Amino acid sequence: MEESGQVFDLAIVGGGINGCGIARDAVGRGLSVVLFEKGDLASGTSSASTKLIHGGLRYLEYYEFRLVREALAEREVLWGLAPHIVWPLRFVLPHHPGLRPAWMLRLGLWLYDHIGGRRLLPPTRTLDLRHDPAGQPLRPGYGRAFEYSDCWVEDARLVVLNARDAADRGAAIRPRTRVTGARREAGLWVIESEHEGRPETVKARALVDAAGPWAGEVLDVLKTGRGEAHAPLRLVQGSHIVVPRLYAHERCYIFQNADGRIIFAIPYEGDFTLIGTTDRDFSGHPEDVHATPEEVAYLCAAASEYFAATIAPEEVVWTYSGVRALYDDGAGAAQSATRDYVLALDAPEEGAPLLTVFGGKITTYRRLAEAALTRLAPHFPHLGAPFTATAPLPGGDFPRQGYDTLVRALRGAFPALDPALLARLARAYGTSAFQLLDGVSDDDDLGDWFGAHLCAREVDYLMDREWAETAADVLWRRSKLGLRTAPHAVEALDAYMAARRA
Repeated sequence: MEESGQVFDLAIVGGGINGCGIARDAVGRGLSVVLFEKGDLASGTSSASTKLIHGGLRYLEYYEFRLVREALAEREVLWGLAPHIVWPLRFVLPHHPGLRPAWMLRLGLWLYDHIGGRRLLPPTRTLDLRHDPAGQPLRPGYGRAFEYSDCWVEDARLVVLNARDAADRGAAIRPRTRVTGARREAGLWVIESEHEGRPETVKARALVDAAGPWAGEVLDVLKTGRGEAHAPLRLVQGSHIVVPRLYAHERCYIFQNADGRIIFAIPYEGDFTLIGTTDRDFSGHPEDVHATPEEVAYLCAAASEYFAATIAPEEVVWTYSGVRALYDDGAGAAQSATRDYVLALDAPEEGAPLLTVFGGKITTYRRLAEAALTRLAPHFPHLGAPFTATAPLPGGDFPRQGYDTLVRALRGAFPALDPALLARLARAYGTSAFQLLDGVSDDDDLGDWFGAHLCAREVDYLMDREWAETAADVLWRRSKLGLRTAPHAVEALDAYMAARRA
């Protein structure tokens, strides 16, 4: 087994949003960092969200005021750090006379507007659905609605950009590298890993378990000699469906259901509508999760309660599902389990510290990372000051509302290229699109095409800069071009990437 001579300050297990966020924060504050992810970055829960940066309106019903306040404040912070992949949305909440009363909705939205330090996002307003375009796709009978603000995020890209920035600052990011064992020895963690059949051992002064639904499995392989109990995790499955676009306008809907749950309907990738999510307890292996026929039927039926057009399971063009690893607070129903995070520190007097991350949500990942470094700070007296609230993520160094200006700049720099391609690249890569296209004069410089405006030049960039290795990495995590890519093009893309890796 190969043993690295380097001793890292911090080793992190888990390449989702929490692990990559902690890696970026730690390396930017002066620590040496190595991150292990057994699959592709964001290949688990972090690419299976509803793609929202939001406070969580329904969490107010469970008195999660600290979590909601922190999440609301993060909306405008993250929008400023990555305006290419984060942008504002307006949500329409129709009043359903048989469910929560209007006064309760107004009170909740008043709190939503005022407890999170909202400065730039528009406030709540009341709509008359009989005259507002938001009422047109809905069934007759819905007269009043409330419209409020939250934000969208390209979730898997947020993960990769945190990893990219961490790597640019010096972190060792190791996807497709499984941790096979770890033990405390002489005040350090000795960590055994395997990548493509090649074992390696490294050492670290502290270890973070940010493996999400696999956090319990990671604890099981740690040879600490302290008899850790199984992780207090509650695994909850959330599934989404994608259907052909249901309405013309750009606003989203949030619908109350009779069972107490809520679902969203969101314009998605231009030609589609995203509907989700479900909340059900999950048992089994997280990598085997998939949207069940019952969940698909539930989402279709719940949306059909509101939309004038009935949505049938046969209309679903894609589904995705993920397992959220929530801290088990003993709540009865899955939808009422806390989405707050808990950081458990095991720091024996003579041994290296272990920090385990339970729970959390994508909106508060940056605050979670800061909290994790605060817990570890006594073990790193030279830790630098926090910086992630103001340092843009890669490609995000342009004004919050500067996307259109960025697109115009790309068109000016690359006038021979398709404007639709440039608009998509600006949205995916921000100012890094200039780096991706450096030296390109016309389509011939972009190489082979794989359909859906995907060219070899972009694939090369994703392989060189964003750790992509397979067609699925490109089509379903670095982008959602898989919705428009034919099977033969997927095969050609996989063959191209395999040949380039060889």
